[in-house]
Amino acid sequence: MGGAMDLAASEAETLERTPDGPDGTGPQDRPRSLWSDAWRDLRRNPVFVIAGLVILFLIVISLWPSLIASGNPLQCDLAKAQEGSQPGHPFGFNGQGCDVYTRTVYGARTSVTVGVCATLGVALFGSLMGGLAGFYGGAGDAVLSRLTDVFFAIPVILGGLVLLSVVTSNTVWPVIGFMVLLGWPQISRIARGSVITAKQHDYVQAARALGASDSRLLLRHITPNAVAPVIVVATIALGTYISLEATLSFLGVGLKPPTVSWGIDISAASAYIRNAPHMLLWPAGALAITVLAFIMLGDAVRDALDPKLR
Repeated sequence: MGGAMDLAASEAETLERTPDGPDGTGPQDRPRSLWSDAWRDLRRNPVFVIAGLVILFLIVISLWPSLIASGNPLQCDLAKAQEGSQPGHPFGFNGQGCDVYTRTVYGARTSVTVGVCATLGVALFGSLMGGLAGFYGGAGDAVLSRLTDVFFAIPVILGGLVLLSVVTSNTVWPVIGFMVLLGWPQISRIARGSVITAKQHDYVQAARALGASDSRLLLRHITPNAVAPVIVVATIALGTYISLEATLSFLGVGLKPPTVSWGIDISAASAYIRNAPHMLLWPAGALAITVLAFIMLGDAVRDALDPKLR
């Protein structure tokens, strides 16, 4: 009798214990969400790790450039104009006798500031316009669609030459405003399509049937499931905005001296490419590495958030 009771107790304990899953997870492990799976994949992706380290380094020197460059980017000595590498000046001097290394380091602050602020402005404004149009539809959606077609028809470089040529400010805000003005339609269309897809899901229809308000549907149910494509496109576009700022500054309609910018230095060094190539190579190389890092980061984020690639 005792043996039978022990056997029954052991069988009951076995029935109460939830068996481990095929991946070895226990009963206390909860299913991972899309974001937790994406973060796990990103940590294992060497492209993301390398790009993240480069971007982290750029952010640090943008906030505290004096950590690795003790000089003044505006302090120049004409007697050293176009000279090459020297002790304490590894990148040489530009046409005005300014230290190329110091200007390259301080130029990261301008480029990162323009890229981040422009991306945030484009993402917020474009997501708001596209999300509302996709959720409500109707005449507002039709008007927004035609408005985005108009902005898509404007060439970015030509628009910059026309709009920024009349601006006399030496700050970064006119350039950021121009990028937001011409950049929001792309994010708007992506956000619109994501919201239209998300609002057709059963959980949204169930929440609507239970009496959820439009604001609750947008904030609690639709936005968390529609924001992934916007994040991917905005991350990739960040590098594009940095290169666009350099292009506009190179053409003379973007940032203007005495602002320290890679585009300004590349424009000034283009006339001396044969006699002093170091003046052009270092800021151009820093610009290329920065843009490449953000594009690599965007590609890694896209691969991690795309459920079709799982």
